[in-house]
Amino acid sequence: MLLLTAEHVLPISSDPIRNGAVAIDEGAIASVGPSDEIIARFPDAKIEDMNEAAILPGFVNCHSHLEITGMRGALDSVEHDFRAWLLKLNGLRESMSDDDIDEAAYQGALEGAAAGVTCFGDIGRNGRAGFRALKRAGLRGIVFQETEFSPDNRTADEDFLKLAERFESLSSEANELVGAGLSPHAPYTVGSRLFELIAQYSIINRIPITIHAAESANETELMTRGTGFFTEVYEKFDVEWNSPHCSTIEYLEKLGVLAARPLLAHCVQVTDRDIDRIAANGAKIAHCPKSNAKFGHGYAPFEKFIDAGIAVGLGSDSVASNNVCDLLGEARFAALTARNRPDSHRFITARDVLRAATLGGAEALGLEDKIGTLEPGKQADIAVVSLSHSAQKPVTDVEAALVFSSNARDILRTMVAGKTVFTAQ
Repeated sequence: MLLLTAEHVLPISSDPIRNGAVAIDEGAIASVGPSDEIIARFPDAKIEDMNEAAILPGFVNCHSHLEITGMRGALDSVEHDFRAWLLKLNGLRESMSDDDIDEAAYQGALEGAAAGVTCFGDIGRNGRAGFRALKRAGLRGIVFQETEFSPDNRTADEDFLKLAERFESLSSEANELVGAGLSPHAPYTVGSRLFELIAQYSIINRIPITIHAAESANETELMTRGTGFFTEVYEKFDVEWNSPHCSTIEYLEKLGVLAARPLLAHCVQVTDRDIDRIAANGAKIAHCPKSNAKFGHGYAPFEKFIDAGIAVGLGSDSVASNNVCDLLGEARFAALTARNRPDSHRFITARDVLRAATLGGAEALGLEDKIGTLEPGKQADIAVVSLSHSAQKPVTDVEAALVFSSNARDILRTMVAGKTVFTAQ
């Protein structure tokens, strides 16, 4: 039995506790409460006092691409041009060896652990790289096997069989910490027939899926008018693809994809009706505000997502489009950009974004029964954040101090299932 004590404990499911403690037994949380009560209840337990710090659930990064960690900074000169960025990304990916990709993914996982991230929702064209990285780093997560470029319905059946084979191989390596899912990449790279096949497969076999959706103006132009950059690509490669002349979200609903309750990444270009569709189908959203802003795609309506009752988690996206994996920084940016939207009706609070960074991400990945809060019976996935820096003091509101005055470099310890995977030196 181990007792972690600190000046602040944030269960997320209830109000912060001043001078609190978390009791950990065999990888799970046994009790949470004021430190004097927990110490009295478990008098023989080992006590580790984290002093001027906050103990809270480990952060859940529900949208990442660990395998392209090696491209950090390599695409910054073309970020303003999404077309050029995508083309250069694919070129760089093809130049990387399997060993390069494995090492990149592992370094990305270590960066996450050092930032208090205990769980990833990771998308990979080379799914095994993400799997190996999370296992090697001792982290939790779901690795989503991504589709190849498959927008043509004429090859859908063949493409699906290849994808299913890769997924089955990947899922055979799953363990108690790391599971497998599917990622039909985006509406402009996956044809309608393949989307339908993947959705049916997901529903029948209860396989989690995630999709890049409503991310950019280029995508909206293609979906609603059938024009723009992507049509040029289709013509170049002799691809048959017909625009549905509706929004991405409406399109996914018509195909039955929303019925699979997918995790939708980005959702920048959505209408109020689209948000209603997402909520009605029980789909979830990975909110990636820094990546969206870096591309100049705009600000997703985070406030509206929350108010609609949608499960919303935070994602760093890849470090090729964000440059860092820092969920505290992501939470801060999410709050500030939401407050700055012209249609904002209320201030998104520090509590709102801390929930998104923890329990919201767990809900987005379907793991809320295991992680996301500090409650008895849940896995001891924990982040400990130092509050000793002069830039954080005085700590009059611990939630505000974490969101608006802290970052990844303040992490003291990261634990997954009670096992320490990172300790600050």
